Amino acid sequence: MASKVGTKARSPIREFDLIRTLQQRHGRKSSSVIRGIGDDAAVVTSGARQWSVLTTDLLAEGIHFDLRTAMMADIGFRAAAANLSDIAAMGATPQYILVSLAIPRTGTSDQVQQLYRGMMAACRPHRVDLIGGDTSASDSGWFISVTLVGMVPPRKALFRSGARNGDLLYVTGTIGDSLAGLMLLNERPPRKTQRPGTAALSPRHRQFLIGRHLRPTARIAEGQWLSSHRLATSAIDISDGLSGDLRHICEESHVGAELDLGALPLSPACRTYAAARRLDPVALALTGGEDYELLFTLSPRHQAQAEQAAKTLRFRITCVGAIRPARQGIQAVGPDGGTRPLPITSYEHFR
Repeated sequence: MASKVGTKARSPIREFDLIRTLQQRHGRKSSSVIRGIGDDAAVVTSGARQWSVLTTDLLAEGIHFDLRTAMMADIGFRAAAANLSDIAAMGATPQYILVSLAIPRTGTSDQVQQLYRGMMAACRPHRVDLIGGDTSASDSGWFISVTLVGMVPPRKALFRSGARNGDLLYVTGTIGDSLAGLMLLNERPPRKTQRPGTAALSPRHRQFLIGRHLRPTARIAEGQWLSSHRLATSAIDISDGLSGDLRHICEESHVGAELDLGALPLSPACRTYAAARRLDPVALALTGGEDYELLFTLSPRHQAQAEQAAKTLRFRITCVGAIRPARQGIQAVGPDGGTRPLPITSYEHFR
């Protein structure tokens, strides 16, 4: 139906289309900007010995967190971890954090203190200093804006744009845990009796999955290892979901990919949860964001070196596929060896 005279039809906002438009229209950069819009963090020169890495995230109540399922300290921890993970994906060292808050009129000083306590608990192991920020009143819930500044040696930053045909795809840790933890938090209290034919979820598994959601681990050490030894050709953190974040690497690198669904690293807790709820654990891994693991690519000639070093350092890395020519698109390889286009099931704002 045509719009009424004198009015304009509103086109829906699509998150990644919006980012691309902003990049094309306003992403011009000076000689000091190494990488601007389009990666996990921006990179600018700050002298001959270091590049500065800057990232920021905005978290809104009702979109990114729910006070019914998370304590303020957990919300603060996750806010900091999201930014630390961006720094990790660039292979950088985090140094400084700035925090801006919009506080609802029902907010209390104790809630603010708990929020900062959680943020600094995430930052303290990496010796990140709080150096500033801002506060404001809010008429519609909590808003938390975190900016993190890090450093990386020149020409050692990891980008999304370096993957080449033939490179191998790897992920750190296990994936799907955070989404399973969030689903547990949103469930009603568990029933005393289990459905016939389903696996029981132990308290230990529940605690693990909820912990992976509320207190995720930013893979700073792994990112630094990949960059300092020049192992990874590209990298991104899994914040929106594997299916979507793999797409970002492919788009920025102008390549395609094959993802081996049978190789995805799934924790015993995630598998047990999926069995208990009659869900597909692979779907949790593809869809679930906020695992904050690293997805990276490396040349096959570095495979043995990387896997041996990871074993020595006790880093868990798993090969989950390979980079292919762009014309092949992004394909999922099933247990039978057959391929099909990988659906994009990750979270996207405004969709």
